[in-house]
Amino acid sequence: MKSLSVMGHRGHLRAPGITLIELMVVVVIIGILAAIAYPSFQEQVRKTRRADGKAILMQTAQQLERCYTRFASYDDAGCGVGNGDNVDSVEGYYVVSVVSDAAAFTLSADPQGDQANDAKCDALTLTNTGAQDSQGTADATDCW
Repeated sequence: MKSLSVMGHRGHLRAPGITLIELMVVVVIIGILAAIAYPSFQEQVRKTRRADGKAILMQTAQQLERCYTRFASYDDAGCGVGNGDNVDSVEGYYVVSVVSDAAAFTLSADPQGDQANDAKCDALTLTNTGAQDSQGTADATDCW
């Protein structure tokens, strides 16, 4: 039968297991790893949510293009969406505001809720010419 005791420093018997110091070292290491990983995770979540904004921008632009094809105007009453209207994204992370006249439109997707913390890209914009831009600190190509 094996003994549950182990000879420790200075010949004293020591019970097997972990000490409080060893446990604290593990907790500190986990804390450091979490402090590094969490901001990266949050950035990936924001980046994923941008797809919601891009999708609603493209959907609204397609609706306006169909309107232009049908009525030869982006702001016809039969369009379903027009100047001054707001369109909520499917997931609710963006609200698109429409600025249009007969010959042109500009769409701006403003982040809502948790996505409002996305300083890197902030509001996404799209025009009738297909020009894509963002209002954040990052280059527009990184946001689109």
